[in-house]
Amino acid sequence: MKKIGVLTGGGDCPGLNAVIRAVTQTAIKKYGYEVIGYKFGYRGLYLNDFEALTLDRVAGTLPEGGTILFSSNKDNLFNYYIEEEDVYRDVSDIAVENLNKENVDALVVIGGDGTLTSARDFARKGINVIGVPKTIDNDLPETDITFGFNSAYNVVSEALGRLRTTAKSHHRVMILEVMGRHTGWIALAGGIAGSASAIIIPEIEYDINKVVEVIEKREYRGKLFTLIVVAEGAKAVDGIISVKKKVTDSPDSIRLGGAGEKIASELEKLLPEKEIRCTVLGHLQRGGDTSPFDRILSTRYGVGAIDYIHKKKFGNMVCIKKNELTYASLEDVIGRGKTGETQKGGSKTVNLNDEMVRTARSIEICLGD
Repeated sequence: MKKIGVLTGGGDCPGLNAVIRAVTQTAIKKYGYEVIGYKFGYRGLYLNDFEALTLDRVAGTLPEGGTILFSSNKDNLFNYYIEEEDVYRDVSDIAVENLNKENVDALVVIGGDGTLTSARDFARKGINVIGVPKTIDNDLPETDITFGFNSAYNVVSEALGRLRTTAKSHHRVMILEVMGRHTGWIALAGGIAGSASAIIIPEIEYDINKVVEVIEKREYRGKLFTLIVVAEGAKAVDGIISVKKKVTDSPDSIRLGGAGEKIASELEKLLPEKEIRCTVLGHLQRGGDTSPFDRILSTRYGVGAIDYIHKKKFGNMVCIKKNELTYASLEDVIGRGKTGETQKGGSKTVNLNDEMVRTARSIEICLGD
């Protein structure tokens, strides 16, 4: 084992640079490996576009959000769009040729479900792959926590603190719509940390009348404002979710959005005397510096990835279980679907018996039911 490749795929996420830094430092300092980084995720692997990752290159990157290797969430090399021919083709063999040409012995793939689906598929083609779980949504199975999640819900908590002063000053109902796709981890953690009175998550279909009850109870107790967190994938008892748009050339074509405004509109009809405002936090949850917790977690993941490469534990994803670093098969993380098939379903959703849910209910946070 002499040369390691690394790439970051999917949406940007706090902690990516911390993982790259830990991978590079561990590979060079502990094992004497050479490290290269492919740019724009799998696209760089296809175009053989990479840069040398040295100790100087990664110096000072620990707290920085984003990724110094850049990223893309549209480049599935097992179903890659060839613009000149206007067709989709499997170009994964070209990526394998590029890895062999550069004498790359193992590849560290940092990403979420879509990126790790391709990592699984490259492992099936004989590439020595180690995955690292990245997503602010915390929805990857086989690991207790993904890096980026803590940074994201810290932003939610801070935003609620800022909205609270406006809500109190104007006696308003302030709704904060947050990310999470079809899972409610960010909303739940951020809502508890930010002292929200109601948290609406995709796993629990909400009854708008239950939310009204919370506002009215607070009014009766003299609390003339209310903070509500709404996950973008929230759905009412009718089961309908709010879709902002569809992006046909993306592996995740559905863009969620509008759940917060929908609830605001419903509340305005039921509580015409109240001022209702909705704020969409959006990509602010992805940006900015990485939280200290995620800096440590990302460093653990990066060190673990290289240690498992040294032990030849290929075809696995580094994970955290009961705060211990371990690994799980990419086949178990993503599933045993066909090669080139992007992960559908199987996400780690909020279990209604989870301690976080019980905690919220115990302090009378309304979950919409």
